[in-house]
Amino acid sequence: MQALAIMYHDVVENGDFESSGFSGEGAHVYKLRREDFVRHLDAIARATLAVGTVRQLEGRPVLLTFDDGGVSFHHPIADLLESRGWRGHFFITTDRIGTPGFLTEPQLRELHRRGHIVGSHSCSHPTRMAALSRADLDREWRQSLARLSAVLGEPVKAASVPGGYFSREVAESAAAAGVEALFTSEPTAAIEMIGGCRVLGRYVIQRGMSPAWSAGFATGSPSYCWRQSALWKAKRIAKSLGGGKYLQLRQAIFERKG
Repeated sequence: MQALAIMYHDVVENGDFESSGFSGEGAHVYKLRREDFVRHLDAIARATLAVGTVRQLEGRPVLLTFDDGGVSFHHPIADLLESRGWRGHFFITTDRIGTPGFLTEPQLRELHRRGHIVGSHSCSHPTRMAALSRADLDREWRQSLARLSAVLGEPVKAASVPGGYFSREVAESAAAAGVEALFTSEPTAAIEMIGGCRVLGRYVIQRGMSPAWSAGFATGSPSYCWRQSALWKAKRIAKSLGGGKYLQLRQAIFERKG
């Protein structure tokens, strides 16, 4: 079984990257301007008719996912998806619910009512999720799922891993907490089963990438998918060897650019 999942974050109006989601250039690099996001959606629409959700994984569907929980999920993202008859997967950092730049509980309920999938992105968005103890992993998943389930009035069973730091124990903890579909940052179409939980990779879009990248990911084009996979593998080695120093260097680079 396979799925072509694409990871986005926030979509902002007038280039106001501080208006939705986390602050700082490290987060802003993943945010798109509204006009650019529309071009990406148009490119996907021209490339495929297979946009769907994890509710149905027949064939090789294209899944559109959005991380962090920024207020732009409600507008303009959901509106733009619905205008094409699509639904998204919105993953929420629950400690940020109701804080400036992030979704409120009524907005989460509305997204759920409109047919979008609302899932967990952990409680606190740990910088290195895979480095947490099992007890802390369990707390991140269980508390965030409980909060969202209470808001939506039904069990939440989807989640995504924050920060790109994934391990088998991260998935085992999520599965034990009730997650049935867990999205990672690994650029792959393959779906793995861990503890009864489907683990799905994703191809990530960053600011400055052309719409051809979204179209390429949506069709499984080797020239796009393999290129990102090679880069991801190199970064994984750097993260493993560098640990916390990798993150410090990354932050310093973004601060210099800012």
